[in-house]
Amino acid sequence: MRIGSAVLTAALVAALVAPASASKEGPAQTTVVAAPATFTHPGVLVSRPQLDFVKGRVAAGAQPWTSAYNQLLGSKYGSLSRTPKPRAIVECGSYSNPNYGCTDEREDALAVYALSLAWYISGDSRYAQKAIQIMDAWSAVIKDHTNSNAPLQTGWAGSSWPRAAEIIKYTYSSWPNSGRFGTMLRNVYLPEVINGSYSNGNWELSMMEAAIGIAVFLEDRAAYDKAVAKFRGRVPAYLYLTTDGSLPRTAPGDWRDTYQEIVQYWHGQTTFMNGLSQETCRDLTHTGYGISAISHFAETTRIQGQDLYPEIADRLRHALGLHAKYQLGEPVPGSLCKGSLKDRLGPITEVGFNALNTRMGIAMTNTQRLTEQQRPAGSNNLFVGFETLTHARNPN
Repeated sequence: MRIGSAVLTAALVAALVAPASASKEGPAQTTVVAAPATFTHPGVLVSRPQLDFVKGRVAAGAQPWTSAYNQLLGSKYGSLSRTPKPRAIVECGSYSNPNYGCTDEREDALAVYALSLAWYISGDSRYAQKAIQIMDAWSAVIKDHTNSNAPLQTGWAGSSWPRAAEIIKYTYSSWPNSGRFGTMLRNVYLPEVINGSYSNGNWELSMMEAAIGIAVFLEDRAAYDKAVAKFRGRVPAYLYLTTDGSLPRTAPGDWRDTYQEIVQYWHGQTTFMNGLSQETCRDLTHTGYGISAISHFAETTRIQGQDLYPEIADRLRHALGLHAKYQLGEPVPGSLCKGSLKDRLGPITEVGFNALNTRMGIAMTNTQRLTEQQRPAGSNNLFVGFETLTHARNPN
């Protein structure tokens, strides 16, 4: 283990308590076969049984689904008058500065997802046709993403596109350019995300969410397997459990292997507790991005017949509960981020809460309170949207 002189003592103590990073790494050191023999469609984030449940709840005027559906229809994403704004090159710097097509791309992708949901729930073909118009506009034009935020931007937009494309391709009567859209995902999006990232963990998790969705749409088993392997290595390196040892795990291949490097990567936090995220002490917003991507990824693989929730359940429930508790107003102890947490999680709890509470029966008091307070959950205008509609108390 490489040890800098300034942290020699701390690193040696850590090494005695927990192995070096190579031995702390989670599963998926090598890619193993995970892809289904037969893919389920629609099968990215939402399945046909889930959609049918929602459609039935809305038809019955039941809550919270009906208010969530009306919220979707009243949003800019559900508008039938939307004009797509495709670009050949989307250039996104840090925090989207510069922003050449970044917001347009993300919001068009979210709009297509909203429109595809509106189509399925209402049966009104105008929504499907508008979704197709937007997808066709982008697949005819886009060639690349550039600048420092290109991998993250590609992950965000690439998470929304296949959710919508799956619904339209497999539930609407005709989409002549679906093949061209698939080529766009394969050539423009997949290469940018599939190899992951050693930036803050929400980057790789969002990129893997995009990768798994694209892999399902393309029925690309190699990409699916690679995404699952990276996910299984990244989640234990993003959400901490005390059973991990005195220091958090590191993702396979990560160069950070000293006490000082790991603490710096965890934004200065030196006290580790169940559910802590690698980005908790950065802010809750980016932490929410990571937790959301974890839930979305697991939801997609579950639909495809590989239920990863049991593997990640303890980390996810503790993470949701820890951050929900402090967002609900409990005083932050001095041992956590020096007694101060920034920002808010955003509308990201529905999918994970539904999986763990509704389907697995795990009691999650704080997460339930926060989730119910936030209903109907709208969109974070990046890659999360309409999850009260799709996942509130959805047993499928």
